[in-house]
Amino acid sequence: MTAATPSRERLPLALTCGEPAGIGFDVTLAAWTRRRETGLPPFYLLGSVEALERRALHLGLDVPIRAATAETAETVFDEALPVVDLGLPCVGEPGRLDPTDAAVVIAAIERAVDDVAQGRAAAVVTNPLHKHALYAAGFRHPGHTEFLGDLARRIAPPPDGVAWRPVMMLAGPDMRTVPVTVHVSLAEAVRSLDSETIVATGRIVAADLVRRFHIAAPRLAIAGLNPHAGENGAMGREDIEVIAPAVARLRAEGIDARGPLSADTLFHARARATWDAALCMYHDQALIPVKTIAFDETVNVTLGLPFVRTSPDHGTALDIAGRGIAHPGSLIAALKMAAAMTRAA
Repeated sequence: MTAATPSRERLPLALTCGEPAGIGFDVTLAAWTRRRETGLPPFYLLGSVEALERRALHLGLDVPIRAATAETAETVFDEALPVVDLGLPCVGEPGRLDPTDAAVVIAAIERAVDDVAQGRAAAVVTNPLHKHALYAAGFRHPGHTEFLGDLARRIAPPPDGVAWRPVMMLAGPDMRTVPVTVHVSLAEAVRSLDSETIVATGRIVAADLVRRFHIAAPRLAIAGLNPHAGENGAMGREDIEVIAPAVARLRAEGIDARGPLSADTLFHARARATWDAALCMYHDQALIPVKTIAFDETVNVTLGLPFVRTSPDHGTALDIAGRGIAHPGSLIAALKMAAAMTRAA
């Protein structure tokens, strides 16, 4: 970033359109209408002006929408929702997936990362995508997180020369959880769990809690895999042979890590007061507690990247798209958290 480039915290946020058939347009429009009462930072949507106007008309929302660039978005934002039109087809009919929309969905993510790389945007915020719709169009990444890890090379070379290692964190007002294994079956999660992955994840979480959240000495709680953390091997050996050695290695590196801890007593209020983030061994172990406690305020944060990326904690919700009932709370929280993380970095 040159001396003439605005500081990162003064730049707008790049918000991707996500799946046009889902609720991404709905919550984007609703969030902009609440910009003043919620103190939203300026953002612009990457996608299609015409498709967003259609959705606003469908929802009966009188939202002014204006074609903009990343450079003009901040001046537009207070009076109109700025959209960087990518010039690609965007059918965007509520609840109806269309394979032609895949191009604009992918292009929005790529442009958002490029805008951050070129100093035009402060951070990337992503609306939910529909992976199966993208797979049908030839998308080969397991999901958003992995695609962003690949795109991160546009901003900086990976520290190991091979690849960035993105880590998913769910962050709510009172809880942060991290799944060590993510979008795999429970059986595959157990088979693939190893000490090296736990250690690598713990390192990234601890480093980004310092860098992005200004927690000087992060405390990590490491959940056990089996009931009661295995009860000394009576309910499985993974806690003894895989998780405990990983915790010991993290501690040897100076990271305040405890575990393996019984997951059934890890998430109540008194327990949460003893840690800053919980590393969980599989997807639902991490996501169920945080979404149960604060669904509309929880944010999906990607750690381990050279840029800030946040997202709502929900999916495309095709069944309610275009009905005017999608709650924008998680998107609002994602936008505000992205701005705060940018200031902290």
